[in-house]
Amino acid sequence: MDRAQKEQLVDELGQIFESSGVVVVSHYAGLTVAEMQDLRAKARDAGGSVRVAKNRLAKIALEGKPCASIADLLSGMTVLTYSEDPVAAAKVAQDYAKGNDKFVILGGAMGENALDVAGVEAVSKMPSREELIATIAGMLGAPASNIAGAIGAPASNIASILSTIEDKAAA
Repeated sequence: MDRAQKEQLVDELGQIFESSGVVVVSHYAGLTVAEMQDLRAKARDAGGSVRVAKNRLAKIALEGKPCASIADLLSGMTVLTYSEDPVAAAKVAQDYAKGNDKFVILGGAMGENALDVAGVEAVSKMPSREELIATIAGMLGAPASNIAGAIGAPASNIASILSTIEDKAAA
């Protein structure tokens, strides 16, 4: 890898560190190619990405970035799992670590906040952006449906009373 390629890689990593809602750092020693492809696919499905980069270049890219606190975690065979959604990458990494002993979470960063292993686990248990949006939409829609039900209820009650009276009169 020549100097120009290294500079390009540092720029790409810098953009990742700048724009990601969460970055999780893990060791992946012993993972097979198929297992790594599986991790990448799961991250992609959740809206995240997985990146293996040289630690030295990643540390250079971290300089001056909000998540610079993860520089201490970059040693050995590390892989970065990241996403714009502050929860997606943490969920993917945590779920994958549960099913594979070779994948060990070291920590991460959520903006300027450094996360240890417990912090990554706590973030992974939070609802995702889509789940929060669905919950809020449901809460906003509930009062309207309650009002519509309350307005329609007297009419249906009157209709059922009239049909009961009609049935008694016919009998």
